[in-house]
Amino acid sequence: MKIGIIQQSNSANIDENIARLQINIRQAAQQGAELIVLQELHNGLYFCQTEDTNVFDQAETIPGKSTDVFGKLAAELQVVIVLSLFEKRAAGLYHNTSVVIEKDGSIAGKYRKMHIPDDPAYYEKFYFTPGDLGFQPIETSVGKLGVLICWDQWYPEAARLMALAGAEILIYPTAIGTESTDTNEEKQRQLNAWITVQRGHAIANGLPVISVNRTGYEPDPSEQTNGITFWGNSFVCGPQGEFLYQAPANEEVVQVVEIDRNRTENVRRWWPFFRDRRIDAFEEITKRYRD
Repeated sequence: MKIGIIQQSNSANIDENIARLQINIRQAAQQGAELIVLQELHNGLYFCQTEDTNVFDQAETIPGKSTDVFGKLAAELQVVIVLSLFEKRAAGLYHNTSVVIEKDGSIAGKYRKMHIPDDPAYYEKFYFTPGDLGFQPIETSVGKLGVLICWDQWYPEAARLMALAGAEILIYPTAIGTESTDTNEEKQRQLNAWITVQRGHAIANGLPVISVNRTGYEPDPSEQTNGITFWGNSFVCGPQGEFLYQAPANEEVVQVVEIDRNRTENVRRWWPFFRDRRIDAFEEITKRYRD
């Protein structure tokens, strides 16, 4: 299967960002992509650097404007698209939500981000209610997609539960980078950790992983920090964690990567981690901590 990834730098002009995404989706489709994955909150800036109630005006319903726009494009191009939207579920109730658009333009399913960070420049708990749809793969014409979002990347339990539910690919729309006051050594450690943990999910579950990050610099509107320089480095790896593609840090990218879904079966035969799981001894995993 051919997968298109779009690593983009955004401005405050939402309409312009969406127009550029449409151009890039068309480019990926022309290169043969069957599944196209966009970065986290791809329509605008990463607004969670500050806590501002006016930002809630950017949220939209699902179905809504974005699912209509990208749905028409998916139907025209006959591709499956993974969106990442700021969902307005009800007054005062919002989610960070991925929506999978089927190649006929319909909504195949959605996933609401389960793990919500609350760190300097990443004040997501102010905006997003934790997801309540669980870890359920989304059935599509190109397979069962295990869609997770950004901060979910750090949790092996999320990847495992998607795999146990039959996911054939793990997908992570992402918006992550560094603040300029970190040392260069610390920036590199954080980037390496982000890549390594996701490659670990691929290996532990015998599944390909698609991670699509944004790139570029976005200032902090409050000027309390020096803003975020997003890492880029979007990548696709195979079920042994092998890199199939890795994007540069500071460039916008439209890339089509081919994966061999049959390889999952072979890798799981060679490394039968699912066979050897000691499920009789794992009940403690549901505790917050073992005192």
